[in-house]
Amino acid sequence: QVRLVESGGGLVQPGGSLRLSCTATGMIAEEYGMEWHRQAPGKGRELVAHITYDLGTWYPDSFKGRFTISRDNAKNMIYLQMNNLEPEDTAVYYCNAKKMRYGAVANEVWGQGTRVTVSS
Repeated sequence: QVRLVESGGGLVQPGGSLRLSCTATGMIAEEYGMEWHRQAPGKGRELVAHITYDLGTWYPDSFKGRFTISRDNAKNMIYLQMNNLEPEDTAVYYCNAKKMRYGAVANEVWGQGTRVTVSS
């Protein structure tokens, strides 16, 4: 059974940086694409970044430039480097693992989330 645990959230001042980590257990890395999502207070969950097993990345336009997703397949770790943080980045950040098969989602797992607060 795949399990995801996020860490690295906390309080940071505007303009600061944070690196979030996601530890995946019970996962065969080459079977899963990985994503970071976030949910700000009072808003819906949104995709922040996506990375494939072979390290291809994709970001929605609003996250290009400040956020960088990476993964270490040998360690089953996924990271999100966040720079120049703004108060609007305050949210709970979730790690997501998704296995596709024949164009459909065969399995999808979410972590419990890690809270990021950007405030002076």
